[in-house]
Amino acid sequence: MLIAVALGALLAPLNSTMIAVALPDIVDDFDTTVGTVGWLVTSYLLALAVVQPVAGKLGDRHGRRRFVVGGLAIFGLASLGAALAPSLAFLTGFRVLQAISGAVVFPNGAGLIRELVPADRRGGAFGIVGGSIALAAGLGPLIGGVLVIAGGWRAIFLVNVPFVGAALAIAWRAVPRRPGVVAATAFDWLGAALLATVLIGSALLVVEGGHAPAVLIPGIPLLLVLAIVLIWWELRHPDPVFQPRFFAIRPFAAANAGISSSNLAFYTVLLATPILLTRHLDWSSLEVGLALALLSAPMVVLAPIGGRLADRYGRRLPSVAGCVVLTIGLLPLALAAGLSPYALLPCLALMGAGVGLSTAGLQASAIEALEPSQAGVAAGLFSTSRYIGSFAGSIALARLLDHGHGLAGFHAVFLIAFAGAVVSVLATMALPVRPRAVVPEPA
Repeated sequence: MLIAVALGALLAPLNSTMIAVALPDIVDDFDTTVGTVGWLVTSYLLALAVVQPVAGKLGDRHGRRRFVVGGLAIFGLASLGAALAPSLAFLTGFRVLQAISGAVVFPNGAGLIRELVPADRRGGAFGIVGGSIALAAGLGPLIGGVLVIAGGWRAIFLVNVPFVGAALAIAWRAVPRRPGVVAATAFDWLGAALLATVLIGSALLVVEGGHAPAVLIPGIPLLLVLAIVLIWWELRHPDPVFQPRFFAIRPFAAANAGISSSNLAFYTVLLATPILLTRHLDWSSLEVGLALALLSAPMVVLAPIGGRLADRYGRRLPSVAGCVVLTIGLLPLALAAGLSPYALLPCLALMGAGVGLSTAGLQASAIEALEPSQAGVAAGLFSTSRYIGSFAGSIALARLLDHGHGLAGFHAVFLIAFAGAVVSVLATMALPVRPRAVVPEPA
């Protein structure tokens, strides 16, 4: 079961890092700008953020197997569509479908770990999944660089097919058929729609507000009203998709804040680095892939170690330590007046090490803060927080690099990433040393 979950979990980061290498070629092929092609990243992250809590809640209610297997199959079909896309609009649409299907798989896989793995081994299990995610992120730039050179950017989508095939074959045999919780109420479709509207509306205001400030005048009050209605409805619903009261639980709130801010730092640098190296330093796609491997390779080694440390010493220690290492890695980039690739590369390695150490403890803290029957929605909200951080970083990147700021724009990007890393340290310090007791573990 754990192998199937790990294979399913690696698809989203594999596609995130491969497309980071391919972005310059996509810009040239469709004769567009960095800001426009940035919607390939923004829409992908936004769809992941919107769908995961809903998919996790559906898995809590109806069982997880159908969502894991079905999501994998649709991801494979969406990848084929993206490889054949005749325009940027079609490519973006298939990317969104990839994100939706991937968003169905991950929270239900994490929910399976919460349900089936004992507490004293759960950190290690999340570490293995984190290691597979890191492996995908580490191999993604290298695979992407080779594929772009050999077959163009379309090849980065075709490579998903064997991964999906392997994951489907294992999941079909290994993921158990377990019933969900028998619900006495109808599914909270209105809450799901309101949550999606608020998240998408916020994204559109941030993206379009810079180009057309007039939309902010009606947009901000309308969005505030919708957010208030969402909270009011969810507090009244007996089985909500988005439970605001969850964020009053300190471990859950701290873990979500920690993953959001650390992912803002990590993803911003991940996207900025290939543009910096190709546009300003004339590096090839393969060289960029090798450079980004330095960001992700330490995660492969340290994610399982971070999980074992979380099992042995509690969730807080590796989470805080990892975020501190992430911050140290970003400090030279935030202070540097100029940007040298030889200064950048060791900083990337430190950042990857920090994220690898912290991820398992953060995820275990968030999911253990709620009852096992809420594992899917807990995992979904945790992932939404992760991708909100990524989305914020991608927006900052597009704003700073699409308006002729040159190298000064990259320095501003690294300053924003450093600020996110500092916030992650403060957030993880609020984690408890040991998991919060909720209910007895299932036998």
